[in-house]
Amino acid sequence: MLDKFMNWVKDTSGSLANDVKKFKNKSFLEATVAGCAIVAAADGSISPEEKRKMIGFISQSEALKVFDVNEAIKLFEKYTATYEFDAEVGKAQALKVVAQVKSKPDEARLLIRVCCAIGSADGNFDEHEKNAVRDICRELGQDPGEFNL
Repeated sequence: MLDKFMNWVKDTSGSLANDVKKFKNKSFLEATVAGCAIVAAADGSISPEEKRKMIGFISQSEALKVFDVNEAIKLFEKYTATYEFDAEVGKAQALKVVAQVKSKPDEARLLIRVCCAIGSADGNFDEHEKNAVRDICRELGQDPGEFNL
C-alpha cells in the first residue's frame, strides 16, 4: 500500500509545478499554506523541524516557486501560531481558509495533491498526516480515494 502511494506521489509530483501556475492567486496560496499547517500539526504539535520542513518545501518546491516565498512563510507562521494557541481553533480556522477553494474543484484537487506531497516530503507520510489530508478532502468535498488515502 505504501509503495502504491509513493509511486502515485512520484507520478503526480512532476505535474504539480505546471498545475500550480494555472492557479497563481492569493486565495489558492492561502488555502494551500493553511493545508500545509494542518498537515504539519497532524501529530498534535508543530516542532521547529516541521516548520523548517514546510517552509523549506514551500521555498524549494518547483510547484510552489510561482508564489512569493516571504508571503508564504508569513501565512504559514500565521496559521501555525493559531495552532500553537489552541489546536482545535487553529484547525478550524485553517479548514475555513482551505474551504475557500471548495467551489473550484481543480484548485481543490491540486491543493490536496500539494498537501500529500508535503506529508510525504520526509519520506514518511504517516497516518496522522494522512488523516489530516482526509479531513481536508472532506472539507473540500473530494474523495480521499482519488488521492490513494
